[in-house]
Amino acid sequence: MQEPSVRTSRLAIAGGLAAVIAVGAVGFVIGRASVAPEPVPVPAAPPPATPPPPVEPVERTPPVLARADIIKLADAAADASASGIPLPASVTGMVGRRFTLYMPFGCSGPAGEESHMPFRWRYDAARSTLRLQIASFRWQPEDWWPEETAPKLEAIEGFWINRPWTSGETCPDGGAVASSANAEPVTLPGQTLAIAQFFSAGTSRQALRQGEPFEAVLRVPPEQLRTESGFRLRLTGRIDRVPGDGPVRCVQPAGIEQRPICVIAASLDELAIENPETGKTLATWTFGRSGPGNG
Repeated sequence: MQEPSVRTSRLAIAGGLAAVIAVGAVGFVIGRASVAPEPVPVPAAPPPATPPPPVEPVERTPPVLARADIIKLADAAADASASGIPLPASVTGMVGRRFTLYMPFGCSGPAGEESHMPFRWRYDAARSTLRLQIASFRWQPEDWWPEETAPKLEAIEGFWINRPWTSGETCPDGGAVASSANAEPVTLPGQTLAIAQFFSAGTSRQALRQGEPFEAVLRVPPEQLRTESGFRLRLTGRIDRVPGDGPVRCVQPAGIEQRPICVIAASLDELAIENPETGKTLATWTFGRSGPGNG
């Protein structure tokens, strides 16, 4: 019997080791395949977002009405009146709205000594005094209603809005040479738009002028006198109601071919005279109080 050599012994040992490794590898693969895979962790869902608190609605203050808005309001009322239809919501909804109405005056220079213009100014160079005068107008209820249906009122006082065909709040360019100093305004076929306060029996009479004009006399040296742009009246207040109606009353005394004449009801707070050239307020009156406050 032949004894195994060293070489054959080593080959036998190596083969045995290889067989063992192969069997182990196969067992490992089989065992791994038979084991269930570990579950992959699923991330937890985020908590539901807390809804933001409800936003409280912000009550916006309506913008203050300007001259252009006043004219637009009157035009809409005149259209409805001439058409024989009720005032639209765009007109009736203006009750209570605040306004600032500018009325330029004195654009053509100082008024003559015999002038009866409701808004006028004069300058006395010898005394260096500037005199400003604003005269309100007084109507009777029968001016706006038939006599048999006219409401019982203590008074109607206010102002004709000059040049109601333009929204311009200052004198036009070149106004100082538009006419002679003593010329009266031409109104054909007459004034067509007014703003007034309606005083009933229960209304305070403190704001009544009873024909007394608003007048201010200011000392102004000649070198400081600036009248290139004339002056302007500033009225502030709220849109009110005409008795038994909306904020505007329109009439056509001469018939349907006449342009409606309208009056806007107002509750006036303040009247002031400004110099648009310098931006200064020259005089201020608060309705219900007497006397101007000079700026």
